[in-house]
Amino acid sequence: MSLSTVGPVTHARAVDALGSPTATVAFTLSAADLGAGVSWGKGVLTFEGRDYPFSVHGGSGAAIGFSKTHAVGSVYNLYRIQDLEGTYWSVQGEATVGAGKGGAIMENNNGIYIKFTSRSSGARLAFSVERLTLKLGPAASATPRPGISAAAPHG
Repeated sequence: MSLSTVGPVTHARAVDALGSPTATVAFTLSAADLGAGVSWGKGVLTFEGRDYPFSVHGGSGAAIGFSKTHAVGSVYNLYRIQDLEGTYWSVQGEATVGAGKGGAIMENNNGIYIKFTSRSSGARLAFSVERLTLKLGPAASATPRPGISAAAPHG
């Protein structure tokens, strides 16, 4: 095996470490900190052709400032919509002055991973453990995506 084939094989394994995404998310998160901080926001999960609104709240430590973050990402290991809910943990760093970019991987107790990229604005300096709790909106608010029909029952 030549060295030129080792690199791509290793890279492919790193990319596939979480498996295949099962859903996508987009959310907005505001954070205000003075030592310990608080975060809040809202988002939309797209899962099996439907959009599910959710709220986000949480906190962090070792941060100062205010920022607003817009994030998009992939969800892994989600097979039941209710498993999205819960508290997610991640270690994050942020240094935003005006605008910045970032990303993280979060995991909850149900084994659900959210991997996202983000862009933020404001003035915030943080390096801390972030705890975010996601809560789905009312079940009746799930809306079908345009052009996607509900899956037919198997049988």
